[in-house]
Amino acid sequence: MKRLPDTELEVLKALWASGPDTARAELEEALAPFGWASNTVNTYLKRLEEKGFVSARRDGKSNRYTPLVSREEYLAFDSHAVLNKLYGSSPRNFVAALARNGLKQEELDDLRSLLDELSGGDQ
Repeated sequence: MKRLPDTELEVLKALWASGPDTARAELEEALAPFGWASNTVNTYLKRLEEKGFVSARRDGKSNRYTPLVSREEYLAFDSHAVLNKLYGSSPRNFVAALARNGLKQEELDDLRSLLDELSGGDQ
């Protein structure tokens, strides 16, 4: 799997939100806020199909699209890629960078709770 450019990721996000077997017109409507021409959306969809993220099937004069990679799968991959590339594979360095930019107490409590949950509770 490879990281996607932001534009292709936006198309995939719209597809995840729409669900499997989404009509092209429905997808274009979801992407309307970006102001992309129909040909541009078509280019992004073709790229996603070539990369194995999306399948397309013909339905009359139009196509219907289905994501082949779930949101969870992509987020797990992308999170690891960012962690490796920017923080030397260190979650500690990542959290430290967040903390330097000012985490709220509520966010810190949330992180503590998650860490307790992941480690099996208070030990």
